[in-house]
Amino acid sequence: MRHAESGTVSLYTQAGLRKYLNAAERQRFIAAAKACPRRDIGALCLTIAYTGCRISEALALTPASVESESGFVAIRSLKKRSRTLVVREVPVPADLLNLLTADVFIREQAVERLWPLSRSRAWQLVKGVMHSAGIDSGIHATPKGLRHGFGLHAVRSGVPLNLVQRWLGHARLETTAIYLQAMGIEEREIAARMWETTSLSMN
Repeated sequence: MRHAESGTVSLYTQAGLRKYLNAAERQRFIAAAKACPRRDIGALCLTIAYTGCRISEALALTPASVESESGFVAIRSLKKRSRTLVVREVPVPADLLNLLTADVFIREQAVERLWPLSRSRAWQLVKGVMHSAGIDSGIHATPKGLRHGFGLHAVRSGVPLNLVQRWLGHARLETTAIYLQAMGIEEREIAARMWETTSLSMN
């Protein structure tokens, strides 16, 4: 389902443009983030890539948000309509935890943000890393596209949909279910076998 009907959530715009980073683009972005000369900016990019958080949620993180022993980052959901505080615990790789607890992030006060940046500046920096990764410009080449890429990667890795919903902070499971729309490796392999059979029958 690649069309975006009015009032529905889709991985494509009304014009049919893809909103997410595909697997190859996501891998290149992660590689570019790891190679970024500024470790703090690389860590910001990796945090968004590995947690699927919104850029505003990443900028709200403090040293206390990083639970290195338990292996997760505690993200405060900022898009909840109720006034109840919602914090979701998202498991992340050890290399990110090591980076977030490195000397570059040590602050005098635990309440200080990891990245004292404005949202617009952080958005520009993430876009810069995408450019370094050779990702073409478009609606997919944004922090939101990176968030969608995380959702797709999680679903394709076999993570149950309800866990993906929790990690992304979606209020409704129907929103998370959009990641079932995109064609995965298994589907491509099935299609390849179908076309191989068709090719043989034509000889």
